[in-house]
Amino acid sequence: MRKTALLLVAALAFPGTAMAQTTGGGAGGIGGTDRMRSASQDRGPRLDDMEFTLSGNGTSNNDFDGHQLGLSASVGQYIYPNVLAGVRQSVNFTDVENGDDLLNASTRIFLDYVFDMGAFRPYVGLIFGGIYGDNVNDTFAAGPEVGLKYYADTRTFLFAQTEYQFTFDDAGDAGDAADDGQFYHTIGVGFNF
Repeated sequence: MRKTALLLVAALAFPGTAMAQTTGGGAGGIGGTDRMRSASQDRGPRLDDMEFTLSGNGTSNNDFDGHQLGLSASVGQYIYPNVLAGVRQSVNFTDVENGDDLLNASTRIFLDYVFDMGAFRPYVGLIFGGIYGDNVNDTFAAGPEVGLKYYADTRTFLFAQTEYQFTFDDAGDAGDAADDGQFYHTIGVGFNF
């Protein structure tokens, strides 16, 4: 009872501190609210947080004279507590032994709903953008995506994601193209800030 009375007095004397404690702001502080939270409750993004992800891929033939290297990065912001909006860029470079090197890219905007399950954060979303480069037809791309983030600590996560991309030249072609898409898989690391 005495501890509760002291906390009440402190909360009335320091309203800014009390507000920070109840909204998850600050570390430690009066009342020790943050110390009572479990590690999994502290993990993950908060409203208005930014997010950055990075992933890569590559292949080489058995003689190591033909290579393909790819890099993907995204940046987004939590516009609602569980809604992430952002842009994702992918670049693929192909080194051809007896030909011209090729550079292809894809730029997509995305909107994801992220489920809060503690350290694990599954998500579903939509993408829309374009594919362009040396050995592809410049075209629009759209489709759904699903993924899973695992927060290794409070602000850093590993993720696995699959996009189903279908391509089309104009809006009239989009409905027919939806059945002829491809799956793109990504594994990488991400950060909230």
